[in-house]
Amino acid sequence: MTLSRLIIAIALLAAVAIAVAACSRETQETPTEQPETSETSRLDTVKERGRILCASRNDVPGYGSTDADGNNVGFDIDLCRAVAAAVLGDSTAIEIRLISAAERGPTVQAGEIDMLVRTVTWTSSRDAQWGNYAPTMFYDGQGFLVRKDLEISSALELKDASVCVTQGTTTEQNLEDYSTQNNLNVQVVTFEDTDAVVAAYESQQCDAFTNDRSQLAAISSAFQDRNAHVILPETISEEPLGPVVPHGDENWYDVVKTVMGMLIYAEAYGINQGNVPSAATGNTKVDRLFGISGSFGQETLGINLTAAQDVIRAVGNYGEIYERNLGANGVNLPREGSRNALWANAPCSDCPKGGQIYAPPLR
Repeated sequence: MTLSRLIIAIALLAAVAIAVAACSRETQETPTEQPETSETSRLDTVKERGRILCASRNDVPGYGSTDADGNNVGFDIDLCRAVAAAVLGDSTAIEIRLISAAERGPTVQAGEIDMLVRTVTWTSSRDAQWGNYAPTMFYDGQGFLVRKDLEISSALELKDASVCVTQGTTTEQNLEDYSTQNNLNVQVVTFEDTDAVVAAYESQQCDAFTNDRSQLAAISSAFQDRNAHVILPETISEEPLGPVVPHGDENWYDVVKTVMGMLIYAEAYGINQGNVPSAATGNTKVDRLFGISGSFGQETLGINLTAAQDVIRAVGNYGEIYERNLGANGVNLPREGSRNALWANAPCSDCPKGGQIYAPPLR
């Protein structure tokens, strides 16, 4: 290479280096365009909309079903109504979006609803992927329903049996785990929704039907011949159930958790729909709960000091909600002595104790 060509090459390299450096400086100096973000909270959105969007169901008595007047009623529905009463002062200001079990995760992940209350089991993966779980409001466990004429007395006798289950649920996974662990080789028959599972079981497309024990009791109570079926004694899983809210708004999550606490503590303090106080009672905890004296953070949450008065007058305390939907006036699931009783040292004198229904103190 001649000297002149070498000089030209060096000059070209220098020009390229200068251009690269200039481009780099321009990239560093030009702010990266940031996506627009909304500062509107979910609580503000709910108040502006005037109703709460709840994803739930209408196919299981006790939890969510349709009454004779066409109303969507049930334990889960009442939890949604309680939040509406606290936030909007109107327990009827709800819109129920009926979804299948498989739609629960995508629906809450997309933030399309304010609450998911559809017999949703709290698991670590769902907590991470779906949304934030409020306190557990019902403790359940999975079991099996079979026809008595099969003469089966234990789930361990279901070897090679066909079992109907709802697709896309922890119930399906628990069934497969139980079958593997006990070498049962069960034939898993899946359907997208509970109605289809029940129809398949009743038409004897499968030998057994598996679901949470409370749901088995509720669904079978509507069978033409309930006594022709039996729930086997084994409980094969832990199923803590409660409301779920979308990730991303901690204040809304705190609001929902606090409302669940209102229901629980109202029962613990002996306050029901018929005796909600609006003037000082002399009981510091009761007066604070109902916004008569002091507070437990209502101002920070963005709800009225007297929100608990609206909630309990509208839907009752936890025990009343349980009794109306799941107890003797509902599908008749005993609460006394179960994990769904209030905690052992609850201050109430006439409520079940020794269970696990508990919430953070409202103070």
